[in-house]
Amino acid sequence: MVTQKVVVTDAFGLHLRPSSSLCELCLKYQSKIQFKKESSIANAKSVLSVLAARVKQGDEIEIICEGEDEEEALRAIVDVFQNGFQENGV
Repeated sequence: MVTQKVVVTDAFGLHLRPSSSLCELCLKYQSKIQFKKESSIANAKSVLSVLAARVKQGDEIEIICEGEDEEEALRAIVDVFQNGFQENGV
């Protein structure tokens, strides 16, 4: 298992478009991918779970990847959060 904390910088947080892009990216990996916000845990492969977490700009979340491609998945996800979500996809 690997983890890393990131701060959400998107002005609107994880609204529908970036949530969808995040889930699309996560579905490319075999690993179980979740994120933790305060005391709640969301399945990063489920748009509904991501939206239900109500992640806003400035929130710190901890990304948790567990499985055979966990390190590669974590790098890709952290990169998306650090470089911003693109309007044309991840």
